[in-house]
Amino acid sequence: MSKRMKAVFASVAVAGVGGIWAAQGGSGSLPNLFPFANEAGVLETRNTNGTALDLTGPFFQSLGTNGRTCETCHRAAQGWGTSADEIKRRFEQTQGTDPIFRTNDGSNCDHNIDTSTVGGRRKAYSLLTDKGLIRVTVDVPANAEFNVIGVLNPYGCNEPVTLSMYRRPLPTTNLRFLSTVMWDGRESSTQTGTQKITFATNPADLLADLTHQAVDATNGHAQASVPLTPAQAQAIVDFEMSLSTAQAVHFKAGPLDANGAKGGPVELSTVTTPAFFVGINDPLGGNPHGTAFTPAIFDLFSAWTGSSPSEDGGASVRRASIARGQALFNSKPILIQGVAGLNDDLNVASIPGTCGTCHDSPNVGNHSVSAPLNIGVSDSSSSLNLKYLPVIKLQNKVTGEIRTTTDPGRAMITGQWKDVGRFKGPILRGLASRAPYFHNGSADTLEDVIDFYNKRFNVGITPQEKKDLVAFLKAL
Repeated sequence: MSKRMKAVFASVAVAGVGGIWAAQGGSGSLPNLFPFANEAGVLETRNTNGTALDLTGPFFQSLGTNGRTCETCHRAAQGWGTSADEIKRRFEQTQGTDPIFRTNDGSNCDHNIDTSTVGGRRKAYSLLTDKGLIRVTVDVPANAEFNVIGVLNPYGCNEPVTLSMYRRPLPTTNLRFLSTVMWDGRESSTQTGTQKITFATNPADLLADLTHQAVDATNGHAQASVPLTPAQAQAIVDFEMSLSTAQAVHFKAGPLDANGAKGGPVELSTVTTPAFFVGINDPLGGNPHGTAFTPAIFDLFSAWTGSSPSEDGGASVRRASIARGQALFNSKPILIQGVAGLNDDLNVASIPGTCGTCHDSPNVGNHSVSAPLNIGVSDSSSSLNLKYLPVIKLQNKVTGEIRTTTDPGRAMITGQWKDVGRFKGPILRGLASRAPYFHNGSADTLEDVIDFYNKRFNVGITPQEKKDLVAFLKAL
């Protein structure tokens, strides 16, 4: 890598892709497939229109009152999401004055804080710099089947009527594969004036939901005093829908489309995309064409199966590991128990499955239908370290049952008791660029993600299998 490219990669952390490209003498556009380095290799984004990315549109404009743009939380170098490390670098280089550091939702709490000094800002924005978390405030629904009987928030936002929850920004790329918008589905819900995404209504439903989300984000995150115009909202959605992002190069395995493999954003945008439809591989019979579910979710690296050491500097060894990880994702048995949204809805105590039971979209890995699940990431009993999150105690109005969680999730939108702790599964492309993981950033690394599933479902993953799975996930 040239010294100039290294300088570009380092500078993107603070300036963002729009700012750095302008500083480099760019013309307001970013070349298609521009490479961004991460700890695993190189990430690339392809504009499905086949042209350079326009960096002058509303996505990159400050349309509110606090200096934020869409790009403030959705960075090209981080797969159009964010990473905690990148946010931490922004803090250090701007002393906590970058637009992401705003008290309306960037601070741990918005009262009884002092942001007048660097030390005060460091404390106020610690969840952003440590975990990449934005504070989400939602009122308890008026028709909720539960009462909030206790909130213990270590940062002071203890209000039981409007709950403060902490979540990772989702990427604004590969959106054509979405079956739900936002972790809790609030931008795909009748309760918020949006609509559920279904086969019969897609893609009009998705486009409408994304437009609604663009308006909400500008009003909330950017604190707009003037609403987005329809043309501005449309331009933001058009830009987002044009993006296909994936890991393109692995530092040890080389190009991820070499020797017959199908990794990278070009394949994702030109081959996989047209084949996707809502319900395409739903394991519960939701495929509108009646096609049976297959657990063979990914076939990107099947051509690398059986790769052996050669004269390529060891690339074949890593390619074989990636292929083994893909096979494990597709076939490693998991006995699914205690998952709200599956076991309870189906009234089946144990479901034999694989990773693909919940990550069923082919070569993408999210839900192909709207299916919010509670796998225990927010539960107080989770094996993950959740000490930095609030403890919220809920009580069922009818049964008196009490649940303790760090985030009620979908229940804050529907008001339904069964939805407590349920979240959607994210798209699994470009993972290497946007740590930490899970909606609350509770897994610092992909190794931590594997450890969680191994403990949660007693999968029996061996050390070598863990290495192979991580190699595969970093290649997505």
